[in-house]
Amino acid sequence: MIPEDGNFVPYDTRTPSNATAKTNGRVFVLKFNSSSQRHLFWLQSKPQGRSGDPAWLSPRDLKIGDIVDRLLQGEEVDVNRELASVRNNNDDSRRDADDDEDEQMEDVEGHGDRGAHRRSGQGGAGPDATGGDFREEGEDAREGGSDGARAAGNDAAAADAVRNFLNSLKGGQSSASSRPEGKAYPLLNDLLEPSVTISMLDSVTDEHVDNLLNFLPPTVLVLAQQGENGDAISQEPGAESVEAAKQAMSSSQKRSLLKKVLRSPQFTQSLASLTVALRDGGLPTIAEALGIEVQNGGVVRGGAVPLGGGEAVEAFVEGVKKTVQRKQ
Repeated sequence: MIPEDGNFVPYDTRTPSNATAKTNGRVFVLKFNSSSQRHLFWLQSKPQGRSGDPAWLSPRDLKIGDIVDRLLQGEEVDVNRELASVRNNNDDSRRDADDDEDEQMEDVEGHGDRGAHRRSGQGGAGPDATGGDFREEGEDAREGGSDGARAAGNDAAAADAVRNFLNSLKGGQSSASSRPEGKAYPLLNDLLEPSVTISMLDSVTDEHVDNLLNFLPPTVLVLAQQGENGDAISQEPGAESVEAAKQAMSSSQKRSLLKKVLRSPQFTQSLASLTVALRDGGLPTIAEALGIEVQNGGVVRGGAVPLGGGEAVEAFVEGVKKTVQRKQ
């Protein structure tokens, strides 16, 4: 998933098409424009409303969901400031009135279990996704009198919860930073931080921008060009549709889309995953697949064992540099 493709929104329990789809908790759904897949995520803390309704989402819950959605879109979000601005409360007595004012959310069919909150094999977040003890989350002291705002310490905990949730979307992949053996060398996501990549994007030509767009999935490129009011795409767009979308987008629109991708947690996670693969002996295969010339074919000099650890990452980076220089 990359920006413009997915959305993280509240699960709608008001008009379920299937009675068994009703939930016994506060749930968000990660859904996609390019796929029919749905992944459900339960908030782990106790019910927030006075009535004890397990499905009622408090203003703070909705803000957390909104922050996650915006981060997934590649937006720059000050998590602590956003959470501090929420006037939270536990008054769910006006739920029906509030619901009438809210935008209608799509209901997710075929999901939900009144007996347990279990993570499916295809996606979703388990009890550890929000971090901390779920029995204690949401029970910190409140301050601010009648507005019911959370204490500052709880805002920090919520910020950690957002970060932990985004980390959970990696699907349990190993962290490259947990492998200190071998030569020390920066991770790819450390070398390609947004401050570096965004500056580069601002300085390149429109021709270079068009070339970078070719690396995005065709569906995402077409959806980005159509905007929010575009038609649903049932099949992979062809080359003509992709080219038409590129021609219809202005230079600023193209750069904005690429910036969202470069800022997104998905891009950072992909770089971390690539780093892990390189460190674990995948350099020869990866270099061959990408057409990158690496020293000694990516294996230990005088042997057949693939390079690993920081040496493999360094060899990959140097190989990319030399390949680009050769093609210029």
